[in-house]
Amino acid sequence: MPPINQITADIIDASIHLHADLGPGLFESAYEELLAAELTRRGLRVQRQLVVPFEYRGTKIEFGFRVDLLVEGLVPVELKCTERPAPIHQR
Repeated sequence: MPPINQITADIIDASIHLHADLGPGLFESAYEELLAAELTRRGLRVQRQLVVPFEYRGTKIEFGFRVDLLVEGLVPVELKCTERPAPIHQR
C-alpha cells in the first residue's frame, strides 16, 4: 500500500485532470465512475458507494452514511457537483 501522502496526491492529481479534461456539466455519478477508473488505473484500490455504519450514544446506525469513494481503505472521497461556485466556495 502506498503512503497516505501519495494516495492523497494521486486523488488530487486525478481530480484536477478529470475536471480540466471534462469541465463542468456531467452528473456526479459520471465523475465518480471516471475518477474511480482513473485511480484504479494508477494502481489504487477503490471502493464505491460504501455504507459506513456509525454509533451515536449507544445507538448503532447501519446505513447512516454512504461514502462515494474509499481509496485504499483509508481515504474517503465525497464528490460534489454544482453549476457555478456558491459564496461558500470562496476563500
